[in-house]
Amino acid sequence: MCGRFTLTADTKKLAEAFSGYEIPESLPPRYNIAPAQPVAVIANNGLHKLEFFQWGLIPGWAKDPAIGNRMINARAETLAEKPAFKHAYKRRRCLVLADGFYEWQKVNGGKTPMYIRLAGGEPFGLAGLWEAWHGPDESLVLSCTIITTSPNSLLANIHNRMPVILDRDAWSAWLGDEAATPEGLRALLRPYPDEALIAWPVAPRVGNVREDDPGLIERLTGAPDLPHPAR
Repeated sequence: MCGRFTLTADTKKLAEAFSGYEIPESLPPRYNIAPAQPVAVIANNGLHKLEFFQWGLIPGWAKDPAIGNRMINARAETLAEKPAFKHAYKRRRCLVLADGFYEWQKVNGGKTPMYIRLAGGEPFGLAGLWEAWHGPDESLVLSCTIITTSPNSLLANIHNRMPVILDRDAWSAWLGDEAATPEGLRALLRPYPDEALIAWPVAPRVGNVREDDPGLIERLTGAPDLPHPAR
């Protein structure tokens, strides 16, 4: 699963990475984005701009919005079947903006948090789905989920799932700006190349949602990057 991630890039870098989409002039860096918090998304709603949706998808038919707490991730393999996701998969897809994410690696009976990002450090778009939920008091909640897939060979040493990172040339199809078949969409939901990612261990305090500072992504003293599997 993907349960924590970061978006620390300044707005200039975001505007360059997401050119063609409207990016705010200022955006505070986030080093520990957690479920139920607002996350930056670009949705296929015709606006072509960065918006903030609640992390944890609330299906339109849900009676209780608390169901979103269990819907922070959606498995790529079953999107077309699961009642909570199948309609959003057809009509309401989005990019979730990030520049890194955390996974916990089991080590000697415990767990060590690992920080994973692109080798170049640039921001990227995670494949997501979104929904609009209307409460009985006529309130509106826009929410989203992050799609996960099987891990690449690097991430397999850490966790049995990884979030789907979409290449720039996949965004138009994912967001519906160009025609895409069901088969074409499924083909986008694959593990990202392991050689394009790097990972290193970080301090366990990232597990505390109240912690949010640059020190969270600093590698543990003396710890090397996670080695890439031999080819």
